[in-house]
Amino acid sequence: MTRTLLVTALLATTCLAAPPARSQPRPEADWPCAQRKVSTLGPGAVWTGPDPTQALAAWGEDTDAALLAQKIASRRLPLEEADALLDAFAQKAGPDRAARLTRVFAGVFEVLNGERDKVVAGIGRYARGQRIMAERIRDEAGRISEVKTSPDVPDTRELAELETKFSWDKRIFQERSQSLTYVCEVPGLLEQRLGALARKIQDRL
Repeated sequence: MTRTLLVTALLATTCLAAPPARSQPRPEADWPCAQRKVSTLGPGAVWTGPDPTQALAAWGEDTDAALLAQKIASRRLPLEEADALLDAFAQKAGPDRAARLTRVFAGVFEVLNGERDKVVAGIGRYARGQRIMAERIRDEAGRISEVKTSPDVPDTRELAELETKFSWDKRIFQERSQSLTYVCEVPGLLEQRLGALARKIQDRL
């Protein structure tokens, strides 16, 4: 399973409820990650340059800024390669340099924050699916126990089918569990890239 598929095949495990302390909010049942859940980001979390409000609304109208934003936002592009691309754009931007670079940031923010939002939502959906699977596995284990401890002679065919299904479901659940560490890191990795690109753009204002 590739990492791209892991992002969409997200694992959740049951979260422990927080104790009723004054300063501890109750954790969300559909959030399995150790990292605190932040549903969405605001530009102010990473940007200290000019007010990006207008740029966020119209960055797509600046074709060159939009193309650059989409290119450097892509995780396929090494961060260090963004420097030369931003330098070239800044040199050609002319007197509107600050405004156009702010549009580049706006585009990067929209692309990466949108991707992050999808991952966070996917973690919640997958958590619900995994919880259902965990319940099914418990039910299967209970049924196997009932068949084995029945006073009647066990139906060997039924027992074999139950044990096969139980083993298969348990294996799938455990394999998905192994992806948890990576999956939970994805929102943070996207935030890190967004922050790094914001700093690079601000350095050229």
